[in-house]
Amino acid sequence: MKNKKIPMRTCVVTKEKCEKRDLIRVVRTPEGIVVVDPTGKQNGRGAYLKKDAEVFKKAKQSKILDRILEVEVNETIYEELNNLLK
Repeated sequence: MKNKKIPMRTCVVTKEKCEKRDLIRVVRTPEGIVVVDPTGKQNGRGAYLKKDAEVFKKAKQSKILDRILEVEVNETIYEELNNLLK
């Protein structure tokens, strides 16, 4: 029996390769709106973050999502990410 391929993605903060299910995707939609994408299938430019409060904190401090998504990320996105952990 064939083993199913596990999709791997890279966290933009830690640069670790992790399984896709261990990461959260943040997307800039074609309209320019930034949203958290729990399904990982929404259209737009995406960035993956490891499911860890420290990683979210570092992303906010370094403004890495602003650079990668090429748009200013609202404070509400970081709050939503922290709420997903709870």
